[in-house]
Amino acid sequence: MERGSVQVYYGTGRGKSPAALGRAIRAAKAGKKVFVIQFLKGRTDDGMEYLKKLEPEIKFFRFEKSSEHFSELTQEEQLEEVMNIRNGINFAKKVLTTGECDMLILDEVLGLVEHGLIEEEDLKNLIGARLEETDLILTGWVLNDSLRPYIDEIYHLIQEN
Repeated sequence: MERGSVQVYYGTGRGKSPAALGRAIRAAKAGKKVFVIQFLKGRTDDGMEYLKKLEPEIKFFRFEKSSEHFSELTQEEQLEEVMNIRNGINFAKKVLTTGECDMLILDEVLGLVEHGLIEEEDLKNLIGARLEETDLILTGWVLNDSLRPYIDEIYHLIQEN
C-alpha cells in the first residue's frame, strides 16, 4: 500500500485552498476518494455551489451553520459555531481513523488554532490519528513551528505587493 503524506499550505498569500483543491482533483482523477472539510468560511461563499459540482468524486463538508464568516458573528453566535467546528474536527478524526477516504483536506484548520478555537494539541492528535496511507492536507495563514515535525511537505505562500 502506498504511504500517504501530511502537507500544509500556509501564509498570507492567495492560492492555499486552490492548491489543495488541485491536489484533490488529481487524486480524484486517479480514482481516490477525497473529502474536503472547510472551516471559517461562512455558508455564503459563492464558490461552494460550484465546488459541489465535483461531487461525488470529491465530497465537501461544512459544519458551521452561519452564513457569515466566523469573525463577523456575535460572541453568542461564535460559541454556537465553536460547537459545530468541534463536530467537524470529530468527523475529521473519524474519517482519518477509519480510512473512509484516501485524501482529507482540512481547509483553514490552521486558523482554528490561530484563533484559539481548538488547541494545537488537538491538531497534533488529529494528524496522529491518520492511517499511514491517507493523505492529509492542512491550510491556513499561520503554521506554528511546533507542528512542523508532524508535516512531510510545507508550502509557504506569501503576499507580494
